Amino acid sequence: MTAEAANEILRPSLYHSSTEEPAATSYEVVDALISPRGHLEILSRAEINELLANRHDGLYALYRNCSLAVLCSGSDIDDGKELLERHPGFQIKVVQRQRGIKLEIKDAPASAFVDGRMITGIQEHLFAVLRDLVYVNDEIHDSARFSLATSEGITDSVFHILRNAGVVKAVAQPNLVVCWGGHSISREEYDYTKAVGYQLGLRGLDICTGCGPGAMKGPMKGATIAHAKQRIPHGRYLGFTEPGIVAAEAPNPIVNHLVILPDVEKRLEAFVRTGHGFVVFPGGVGTAEEILYALGILLHPKNAGVPFPLIFTGPKSAADYFTQIDRFIGDTLGAEAQGRYKIIVDDPAQVARELLAGVEQVHAFRKENHDAYYFNWLLNIEHDFQQPFRPTHEAMRTLRLHRKQPNHLLAAQLRRAFSGVVAGNVKEYGIRAIEKRGPFEIHGDASVMDPVDALLSCFVKQQRMKLPGKQYNPCYRIMAG
Repeated sequence: MTAEAANEILRPSLYHSSTEEPAATSYEVVDALISPRGHLEILSRAEINELLANRHDGLYALYRNCSLAVLCSGSDIDDGKELLERHPGFQIKVVQRQRGIKLEIKDAPASAFVDGRMITGIQEHLFAVLRDLVYVNDEIHDSARFSLATSEGITDSVFHILRNAGVVKAVAQPNLVVCWGGHSISREEYDYTKAVGYQLGLRGLDICTGCGPGAMKGPMKGATIAHAKQRIPHGRYLGFTEPGIVAAEAPNPIVNHLVILPDVEKRLEAFVRTGHGFVVFPGGVGTAEEILYALGILLHPKNAGVPFPLIFTGPKSAADYFTQIDRFIGDTLGAEAQGRYKIIVDDPAQVARELLAGVEQVHAFRKENHDAYYFNWLLNIEHDFQQPFRPTHEAMRTLRLHRKQPNHLLAAQLRRAFSGVVAGNVKEYGIRAIEKRGPFEIHGDASVMDPVDALLSCFVKQQRMKLPGKQYNPCYRIMAG
């Protein structure tokens, strides 16, 4: 059978990550030629040339790293630096053929294949990476069409990225629930996320998550069973990620609409603009970042009347976790912020009922205000929440963590602090920066930093900073006063 007919060329081999390491650290790899799955079948020669112009940095390096993460779906890695070091021989190239494009892959992880063929979901995700990176590079960054210096321009760019990915679709009834939570959670917490997803699916609700493992995968698993029971043939399982985090939270194959947003801030805006209801499961600093982003937006006076169903939930064993989260929010952002969410412990059906009622309120509000069901244009998001934040030692040291500002702006600054900790924990560039210069220093008023320190210490104690069994060395130092 020819390569074209088979659609893949496979060459199994054994790769040793280091000559000093034992054979137990060897990984089976394959070479493959992959045909398109999903929304992208053709690229211009200029797009291909630009993508492959520099093999060591720039767009190609971004493309290679994201593609490797997709192929490592289900791995036991939550460290972007480790992932790249484990697969130094991995290469991927776009090949132009008469009837379209193919991906030529060298030293791909064998776990992405079953009986010589790539898992369909992973194959779709590979082309989603290509689609989104090319579109963002050509139509967003290298185009005068979007003014990324304005809030309106950034929101418009997020909308067009989602529309290009086929996510934005006219719907008759809002039904998308965003589920946030950690990738490093206990088995009991994971099973609970599946139970909630199941109850949501029974009520015809679709799921959107950060696309990774743990609390991002569980709700989708539960919803797939419920959708099958309700004979819902086209359930949507949306996954939103960004290049810096995708290696630590590789997309799970249940995701049938993967979108790679260009940065954390656009990823977060994509969540709140497309979702109709929101669930927060137990998690670590990344989950806290998402909570702070949502609450900061909801605390803005212009959003006071916008319905935004938000529920924190987990099993009985997570009750203390949510007590700590609630205390942190009260100590930093106050009672008004605490009034924007509900905490429901160990009751998946009640979570689903509350969310369904909240989604119906969203439907009525959008209808009355002539807003789209598929994208929340009415939500006011200030520029402080949209500006990309690159966590460097200098940027982390100069965060404005004090009370002499409105609470919604304090939430934006706290969100950046937690984003920096995420970078130092799992993102390649953050890990390398910590190795070179030591932990980030986070300065602020004691009235703000003491609750931050208490919450982060809680996450460390509960092993929410890294996957279970891995030792955590803090990438930050709290400097209060």
